[in-house]
Amino acid sequence: MKLINFYTSRKNLQIHKFRRANIGWKKLGLGTKVFIGFVVGIILGLIFKEKILLIKPVGDIFLTLIKMIVVPLIFFSITSGIFSIGDVQKLKRIGTKTLLYYVITTLLAGGIGIIVANIFKPGEGLDISSIKASSDFQASEIPTLSETILGIFPSNPVQALATGNLMQIIIFSLFLGISITLIGNKAEGLKKLFNEGTEAMYKMTAIVMAFSPIGVAALMACTIGEYGLKIFGPLGKFILVDYVGLISVIIIMYLFMLKFIAKFPLTKFFKSIGKIWVVTASTTSSSGTLPVTISVTKNDYKVKEELAQFTLPIGATMNMNGAVVYYSAAVIFVSQIYGVEMSISQQFLVILMTTLISVGSPGIPGGGIVMTIMLLTTLGLPMEIVGMIAGIYRIIDMGHTTLNVTGDVVSTLCIARSENMYEEDSTPLKKVI
Repeated sequence: MKLINFYTSRKNLQIHKFRRANIGWKKLGLGTKVFIGFVVGIILGLIFKEKILLIKPVGDIFLTLIKMIVVPLIFFSITSGIFSIGDVQKLKRIGTKTLLYYVITTLLAGGIGIIVANIFKPGEGLDISSIKASSDFQASEIPTLSETILGIFPSNPVQALATGNLMQIIIFSLFLGISITLIGNKAEGLKKLFNEGTEAMYKMTAIVMAFSPIGVAALMACTIGEYGLKIFGPLGKFILVDYVGLISVIIIMYLFMLKFIAKFPLTKFFKSIGKIWVVTASTTSSSGTLPVTISVTKNDYKVKEELAQFTLPIGATMNMNGAVVYYSAAVIFVSQIYGVEMSISQQFLVILMTTLISVGSPGIPGGGIVMTIMLLTTLGLPMEIVGMIAGIYRIIDMGHTTLNVTGDVVSTLCIARSENMYEEDSTPLKKVI
């Protein structure tokens, strides 16, 4: 009898501990849960190595669910964000600032990438014969400049929505939002439809993101399991230089913007930006991270909803600070490998080119690799190395996506300050620009 009581009490104690742990887990914020999943994924990948690829479908399902919500979220949020601003002149002013911030920061990021690559010289003395090219790599057809520009505008918005062409969806949403604004009170029914549609997408986003700790853990486990520490081989210096460039953009440019333009507390910024970073690192998708980006910008940074819904979806498609750092560094990397001296004017041309093509790359499958080929071909540089970079591209793309999205948020905070569009602001602020 005593033995039965002992086992019963022990079982009850275990159940009690499990319930306490479950309650503790539920009390954790989503960002903390995702970070735990991120760390667990890394540990599992290091322990089980390639065997962990058995759980790859779990991560793929999570990515598929995110892709499922991206198109309607962008469509509803941009359209409602535009007519929620109301004043056409204010909309024009915010739109101009958004484009200026995105273009200027992209140019500066490209310059920083060039400088870092010139300082650390990742391609000097590299023996590329020891590097294995990715067997999955295939060069895609490179679009011309006119094709890229023409491809931005939708001839059939329904087709753009069906195929997930984000740039075309954004253009159509901009036109629709402006049209609804100009109609005024006659469009109250449409406004209600889009506002309710936006709320429904936010709710769906919350449901999908509830699975993010598991999805992130699976994605990171498979990434680490597949690559392990072998990435720090012959291409290790390029990977290191790429990340030094990304970190330099944060330190040199973003911190300046936060402190002197956005006048936003750095501690508050870094306290919440980690929630976004763990998702960008695992999904390597600016658009896929958009639900989290909007949520953090609205709820943690207190930016007004209509501004966040306008600037962030546009930034997720055209503001590619991280990608431009990579493009610039990759060109210098290849030129150093083959002993090609690039003049200052040629390097400046690289910065301009990478800024222009960064808008076109999201709509192209494997955009980063295809754009690298386009750059090297235009500059007359050998492109054999691209197949090798493709083998480790996911590792560096984790950093590119993280910087891309961080740039979207920082620019939005700057615009929010200049337009007095923080929820907690009670007094008008001086305009910054």
